Order: sequence, then C-alpha cells, then structure tokens
Amino acid sequence: MIPSHEEMTAALAQRHGESLQRVFSSAKVAICGLGGLGSNIAVSLARAGIGKLILIDFDRVDITNLHRQQYKANQIGMFKCEALAQNLSEIAPYVQTEPHCVRLTEENCFDLLCDADIICEAFDKAENKSMLVNYALEHFPDKYLVAASGMAGIGSPNEIVTRRVSKRFYLCGDGKSDVNECGSLFSARVMLCAAHQAHTVLRILAKEFED
Repeated sequence: MIPSHEEMTAALAQRHGESLQRVFSSAKVAICGLGGLGSNIAVSLARAGIGKLILIDFDRVDITNLHRQQYKANQIGMFKCEALAQNLSEIAPYVQTEPHCVRLTEENCFDLLCDADIICEAFDKAENKSMLVNYALEHFPDKYLVAASGMAGIGSPNEIVTRRVSKRFYLCGDGKSDVNECGSLFSARVMLCAAHQAHTVLRILAKEFED
C-alpha cells in the first residue's frame, strides 16, 4: 500500500525538519544526462523529497548501463528519461518529474532549463559538459550549477571532493580521472560522485555553502 502524500511528507519532515522540507518540496532541479551520474542524482533527490525533477537525456537504456545506472534489465531499449521517471514514481510517488527525451543543445537549453532553480551537469562527454557549463554561466548567472569532473577508474574514494569554483558554480569529482584513460567505470565510485552532486544541491537549498 502506497503511503499518502501527507504521510510521506511527514516522514521526510521528521528527518529533515519541517522548514527545510518545505524548501526541498518547492525546489525544481534539472538533471542533464541520465547515466551513471544523473540517474543516481535523481534517485537521491527524489528520496529527499525535491518537488520537481526535470530529466533530460536522448539516450536509451543499454545492457552496459545496468552495472552503475538506476535502471532495470526489463527497461533495456526504453528512453532513459521515461524509464527513470517510471522508477522514480515507484521510489517517491509524489515527486513531480518532467522528462525530456531530447539532446540538450545551445538551441534548446533556455527552454528546457529556464524553470529550474538548480542545474546538475551529468554528461559523459567533455564537449557536452563544456557546452552546458559555458551556457549556464553566461545565460543563467542567477542559477546554481553543480557539475562533475573525474570519477572513472578504481582510485581512492577519498579523492572525490566538492569544490566551489565561483559563487554559484560547484564542481564534484577528482578532477582528473577520465574513462578513456582509465578504461573502466565502477558503480560505487560513480555513485559517490553523484552523491556529492546531490548533496551539494541539498546544501545549496539549505543555504549551506562551501568556502
């Protein structure tokens, strides 16, 4: 039996405090890229009771995604944005999702991201990361941007950190490990970086900022 909206809200408020939970519940977060980083960010934020998640990815679920991404074997072939929205509805049925099964480009960035309070960059490719970061910093100077760089390989988990690059720009990861150089991606290390990004979103909403 699914708990009521009131029961879920009360349970979250018990853990987070009523005033902070109201902030979480009214927040809108865009997650750009729904792979190992983005799907795990989305699950963490949904569990925290974020009010609305804007989910953006043009890709489909592949068998090679299953070892580190929040999808199921029976979802292979589905668009990631639709599969993730389905999974989030089971985890947190009262979190609103807005799936967009499109490739994010400079041409559609404004329309897709203008409603978000915070933008999470969770792309795999450097050129996509660079495009989004540059666009957000130029066109959305009043929004917070939480990006990632370096989570590949089997390096120490203690190398994953969060840095405040500028007033509204945060970067999570070790800043150096690239999958093309390391040749591997491990679920726990990718999830650790995603957790840094998700928790940074929650800290920003709580007005707890890095030095």
